[in-house]
Amino acid sequence: MFEGAAHRVHAEAGASVDVLIVGAGLAGLFLALKLAPRHCLVISPSPLGQAASSAWAQGGLAAALDPLDSPAQHAADTVAAGAGLVDPVIARLIAEDGPARVRDLLALGVPFDRTPEGALALSLEAAHSHPRVARVSGDLAGKAIMDALVAAVQATPSIELIEGARAVSLLQDANGRVAGVVLRDASGHFTPRTARATALCTGGSGGLFKVTTNPREAQGDAIAMAYEAGALLADLEFVQFHPTGIDIGRDPAPLATEALRGEGATLHNADGRAFMADYHPLAELAPRDEVARAIHAERMAGRGAFLDCRKAVGDHFPDHFPTVFGACMSANIDPRRDRIPVAPAAHYHMGGIVSDLWGRSTLAGLSVCGECSSTGAHGANRLASNSLLEAVVFAERISRRLMSATLDAPAASQASIPSALTDQSLLKLREAMSAHCGVVRDAAGLTKLLDLCRQLEAEAPGAPALTAARLVAEGALARAESRGGHFRRDYPDTGKPQRQFIAHPFRERVTP
Repeated sequence: MFEGAAHRVHAEAGASVDVLIVGAGLAGLFLALKLAPRHCLVISPSPLGQAASSAWAQGGLAAALDPLDSPAQHAADTVAAGAGLVDPVIARLIAEDGPARVRDLLALGVPFDRTPEGALALSLEAAHSHPRVARVSGDLAGKAIMDALVAAVQATPSIELIEGARAVSLLQDANGRVAGVVLRDASGHFTPRTARATALCTGGSGGLFKVTTNPREAQGDAIAMAYEAGALLADLEFVQFHPTGIDIGRDPAPLATEALRGEGATLHNADGRAFMADYHPLAELAPRDEVARAIHAERMAGRGAFLDCRKAVGDHFPDHFPTVFGACMSANIDPRRDRIPVAPAAHYHMGGIVSDLWGRSTLAGLSVCGECSSTGAHGANRLASNSLLEAVVFAERISRRLMSATLDAPAASQASIPSALTDQSLLKLREAMSAHCGVVRDAAGLTKLLDLCRQLEAEAPGAPALTAARLVAEGALARAESRGGHFRRDYPDTGKPQRQFIAHPFRERVTP
């Protein structure tokens, strides 16, 4: 349990919900709907549909829906983008299940764009060999999907909802089985909620970085909770930086979707030079890590980076990409006439809690789904628009497993309550993460970051944000090579493909 934790919370054996789902993004809501009519409880830290990374997804959902495409080709692209660490079995699994999950979303009312002939309109994004990204109104896929799911959840009697509470710890019985969570409400009160089965669907950790496209609340809570409970984690050093965060000084940074480059938008420096061909033969359609490093290099050289959409999109901007258009106009940038200043921003965590083919973690009673999980689908560099795909595929698989299982009532359980960082300390941590664990890393910077983590640990023992940040930094320091989203300037070469696993050195458990 947490060293220096404030206190422990105990929960007696007895009544509980069937399935407790932590997180109300795409993974959590889709899982809840697939579990109906089984009773489940969804924990949402914000009002339903708000502050979820899923709602901010602009590109869409990748699936082999075109007659000229195939799941085999989609899987091959996924493996190629993952820089040697994608599990080909998982890549094929999500690619083959993708079309069925798109049909599920259509049935829920998601208004994916259509061609004049009535077929789904599919976009091309970086590192895809075929157009295969189903989108809504250009860049509104995440919002449209979440709107449809929220409406369906609100109309489903078997789904109970708690809003405005955060899970801070996993309840475990004397044998280590997960038996629910401890919730902290807006007033700071802690309440245990027990469950026959628990699923973490909390999203990622972009909020640990000063420059991010994620909600600031996305601070790796699931990683920290699972680590303290003894779950196996993997590849935490692999954080994907979206190349084109809109650089207008906002926190979080608005996103200029990759679909813009798929439409033909180009990257230029302040001198007007289109620079991507200098860095990669695929230029603007190179994998995300390559584009992010190219933009980072131009910015570090003082030349800046700008996305030019004037020819590719032009006057169609308000209709084709309304989210990007609105963000730009709010900063007095008219993308029909002006170039958009861009910078890499922490966007997606490829590493996470290890999951098997059916979404089981290594802890009995605990499933994991979505960005907080490590299924083997993304490797070292996620293929664009595969995140929403992975979330719905594994949510459906978890639901199938739980619907066919006999779920035992939880035994008496307990959890420790972690400390929390002050706002000032969290800002220091976020600034240090962006400076030393960002697009380009080295041992000296990572060591400085870990020194800061040790200093902050004395102030807030076991703070989840601090635990998650430390694990990412330790993984980055231990991986003495460059691969995918992890680039070490002191180890620029790529070594042998190898996953990095980590689990908490088990502390003695106290029997409730």
